[in-house]
This record gives sequence, structure tokens and C-alpha cells, in this order.
Amino acid sequence: MSAEQVIDIARMAIWTIIKVSAPMLLVSIVIGLIVSVFQTITSIQEQTLMFVPKFLAIMAIILICGNWMLNTLSEYVTELFNSFSTYIG
Repeated sequence: MSAEQVIDIARMAIWTIIKVSAPMLLVSIVIGLIVSVFQTITSIQEQTLMFVPKFLAIMAIILICGNWMLNTLSEYVTELFNSFSTYIG
């Protein structure tokens, strides 16, 4: 197994992680900004206020995008397993 193959596998893994986690991270950032603006406007400085909206939003994103996330991860693992013969030889 050459160094180029290892780098390609790592690059594909990182790209897959970024694609799969992007929807949850983006929604979390948007909800965090909205709650922060709300806290600033109302002068409520409760740290736990941000937890529930983020949790509910991330659960909704998992329900909406979960099938796509699972398919993306499955495609990566299938491609990795199918390429084992080229990595070994």
C-alpha cells in the first residue's frame, strides 16, 4: 500500500465526514445565532437556554437528512471494502 493510497483514503474519509456533518453543524450555528440575538435583546443570560432549541433542531435534521447521511456513509464504506484488493496487492 503506497503513501498516495493512504492519503486518498484519508482525503475521502475527511470529505465524507464533512458532507455528513455539514447539515447538523449549519443548523446548530443558525439556531445558536438566533438564540444569542434573543438573549441579547431580552437580557436573559441563561446558558442552558440554548440547549433545547439546538437539540430539537438537530433531531429534526437527523430525521430529515438521516437517510441521505446513512446512504453517504454506506457508499463510502462499500467503496472502501471493494477496493481492498488494490490496497493489499
